Amino acid sequence: MGAGKSTVGRRLARRLGLEFIDTDEAIESAAGCSAAEIFERFGEAEFRDGERRLVARLIDGEVRVIATGGGAFVDPRTRSLLNERAITIWLDAPVEILANRTSRRDTRPLLRNGDPKRTLERLAEERGPSYAEAHIRVTSGSAAHGEVVESIVTAIEKHLDGQDRQAAS
Repeated sequence: MGAGKSTVGRRLARRLGLEFIDTDEAIESAAGCSAAEIFERFGEAEFRDGERRLVARLIDGEVRVIATGGGAFVDPRTRSLLNERAITIWLDAPVEILANRTSRRDTRPLLRNGDPKRTLERLAEERGPSYAEAHIRVTSGSAAHGEVVESIVTAIEKHLDGQDRQAAS
């Protein structure tokens, strides 16, 4: 939460000439209510199940930039599906920056109770090992979004070049 998945994802999609999909927005649109309301009514497990089904449909289609919710990649089945059929990118940012960015709006269900900074620290610790399985890790700290996008493009090019070399071997 707050790493810049949606903002950077939109810019990356424009830069690459691809469609952009934010899974949280797609789920909210289909459900007719916010992610926070889905969490409250049905629980996180139900939300993640719907998220996994949506991701499976999205990666079967054309190439696009997909921003998933912060917890999507923690789910082993979703993570496996994404890592097998897409290039996955971890936008890593320090907790201090995440806390500052997420404090601007009360739309994050997991940050509504207790101390948001402590929750973000706990989530970073819990989710870090899953996020580390992404193909690419890019720091999205205090750099301008455009710089983060260019870092991602460079990392994708290196990643694809490495795959081409492996295929040629």
